[in-house]
Amino acid sequence: MLEFLYNNIGTIIVAVMVAAVVAAVIIKMAKDKKSGKGSCSGDCSCCGACSHSTKS
Repeated sequence: MLEFLYNNIGTIIVAVMVAAVVAAVIIKMAKDKKSGKGSCSGDCSCCGACSHSTKS
């Protein structure tokens, strides 16, 4: 078991760092959504992904 850890320590460290960054991004997005700071500004005239636009 220790040999496996020793041989793969670099990969393990990088994987932990990537997982930490992903977790931080998800937590930040959840906090922003909860506080109403979503990415939607309400200006549908300049939004290409708007699903509630009145454009015809």
